[in-house]
Amino acid sequence: MTRAIHCVLLALVPLLSLGCGYSTQSSLDPKYQTIYVEAVFDQTDEYGLQAPLSNAITRKFITDSRLKVVKQEQADLHLQGVILDYKRKGLTFGRDDEVTQFLLAITAGVRITDQNSGEVLWQEEIISGETTYYTRAAGQSSDRLRGNAEIFLPTVTSFASEEENRAASEALEQLASDIFYRTVEPW
Repeated sequence: MTRAIHCVLLALVPLLSLGCGYSTQSSLDPKYQTIYVEAVFDQTDEYGLQAPLSNAITRKFITDSRLKVVKQEQADLHLQGVILDYKRKGLTFGRDDEVTQFLLAITAGVRITDQNSGEVLWQEEIISGETTYYTRAAGQSSDRLRGNAEIFLPTVTSFASEEENRAASEALEQLASDIFYRTVEPW
């Protein structure tokens, strides 16, 4: 019996050593060491979205350290972005058809350019950060752990309710994460 188990284990060792192909290495070309993050432009009618998104994107690169954030003239890569849209959509409704929960989506367009060649490495015309939040009419709290938005982002304060301000912060944080990961893991 122990000999059979021993043989099975020996047969499994080569398979286990193959792994699943996951790596902690970046798939970004190693020639890219630095990035310049241009202030994001906001073409929406909403106030207060530009700085939190620009800061969140920059913070993600600084924290990760695969690409060093530098001035434009020193950068290998140039990140440009524009906030295209801010939408709220009612998800659930209470009495008298009053919205009790919203879906909030912030969309942006982003481009990463090789500073030396001028080649666009990737471009997304629409990339989105989304979240949901309850209104006061719901009688439920939107105060829940909101990931990195709770820790890192100052709450956007341009909206009428605290719930919407916090939701905008969370959507911007998610959008910044998507932009960051798309840059460092371009597969």
